[in-house]
Formats: sequence, structure tokens, C-alpha cells
Amino acid sequence: MSRFSVLLFLAVLMPSTGRKLRCLRGAGHKPRPTQEEHLQECTLYAKSACCYADITEDLAQSPVVKIRNTFWNRCGNLSQACETYMKKIECFYRCSPYTARWARSKQAAAISSVPICQRFCDNWYEACKNDHTCVSNWLTDWEIDDKGENHCQDDCIPISVMYASGTDMCEKMWGDSLKVNHRSPCLCLEMDEMDPKVIKFIKPKYTSSSSSSSSSSSSSSSSSSNIYDDERFCRLRMQTIRELQEYDKSLENSEHSNFVTYDDI
Repeated sequence: MSRFSVLLFLAVLMPSTGRKLRCLRGAGHKPRPTQEEHLQECTLYAKSACCYADITEDLAQSPVVKIRNTFWNRCGNLSQACETYMKKIECFYRCSPYTARWARSKQAAAISSVPICQRFCDNWYEACKNDHTCVSNWLTDWEIDDKGENHCQDDCIPISVMYASGTDMCEKMWGDSLKVNHRSPCLCLEMDEMDPKVIKFIKPKYTSSSSSSSSSSSSSSSSSSNIYDDERFCRLRMQTIRELQEYDKSLENSEHSNFVTYDDI
């Protein structure tokens, strides 16, 4: 299949979300996402960032000591592997123009139930299992002093003891900010360059406002069908994009060529 045909095929598969990118209403967030050329970290979001460059100065350090008033090293510095995943989550919250899709209705600076991939959580857990923490919920369990800085209330223990699994860690460390998507290995985020493409297939939670049980049953059946179709198209599209990436690599290796990018597909 020619590259033009692949691009045309992708265009047909592409769902239209009709959603404008926007930012959370946190103290450190921009009013709206704009290009940010001087990010020292979180460069994944440089083309449309909800964060200012200064927030990434602390994140660019390794080991990270603290972000704003929150210290990351209360139980010792995080390992580099663990820190990498912690940065991915922090960058998503601070900088992603998609985060506001999951903003809390009554707390617009917070997020809830962001669909995260099981494999991401498992890999994150594996990277951090030998690191230590003294709190289960990094948002609420700290003792906060007069300066607004966080302190341990209990002893430091291995992350593998604090959390039973990757799912347990993902759904507890940041409160209910993240929700592991067990039903779909495609309709979920991995905090990487593929997320914007996947997000176009992720729809709001399927709920039914009908009080009738038959209507609820019908809605549930329809929702299951919709999820199945979205998952199938998502997988098909991701597979096609990966094939396109391999095609581009083969062209680069064989001869110089000018070709269209798929960043905005």
C-alpha cells in the first residue's frame, strides 16, 4: 500500500471530537494552551502546552527534590527509572492540553478517572517497586506545615509494600485522578506521543439518565457495542500508524525523501 493510500485510510478512520483544547484552572496553568518553546522537561507538550516553562525547571533536575512545595525525596531520592514515570504523570497534569477533559466539575484544578493503560501502570510499578514512600495518597496523606511543605506522618516503606500492584498504585497514589482501563488495551493513555491520537477515540463516560430498567438495559447494551467498536477502530488505527512509522524509517534508511508527517493525523 502506498503512503498516500495509508494517509487517506487514516483520514477515513479519524473520528471528529469537536472539542477545543483547554487547560485546567489550576494556579500554575495557562488560561489556554499555547506553544511553549523553552520547556526544559515535558517537551511532549511543547506545541500546545498548558504549563509555563518555569514549572519544568524543577522537573528537569535529577534527582527531583521538589515541585513547588511538594518534596519528592521525603523517603530518599527516587531512582532514575521511577522518577521517569513520576515525571510523566506530573507533566501530563501540568502541561497536557487534554487533561481538562477529565476535570472535576466542582474542582476545576483537579482531575478524576483519567483512563490509564494497565501496561503503563505495571511498568511504572516495576520501575518504582524498590523505592520508598511514607504515604499512600500523595495528594492528601502528607502532614503539611505552615510553609505549605509536605512531611511524613508514618515510616517509609517500599512501594511494593505500600501498593499491591500496578493497578493499586495507579488508582491510589494520586487519589482518584487515574483509573485503569481493564476493558480496553487501546482506549487508554500511556503518557506518550500516541495519546493525542488515542484520545480522539475516547468518549465521555457512558451513562444513562433514564429511570426505566429496560431503557437502562438497552443503554448498557448499546454502550458495550460502542466501546467494542471504538476499541476495534482504535487498534486498527494505531497499527496503521505504526506501519506508517516503519515505512518512513525504511525510506530514511534507503534514500533521502520528503514526506508528509503524521503528527496531526
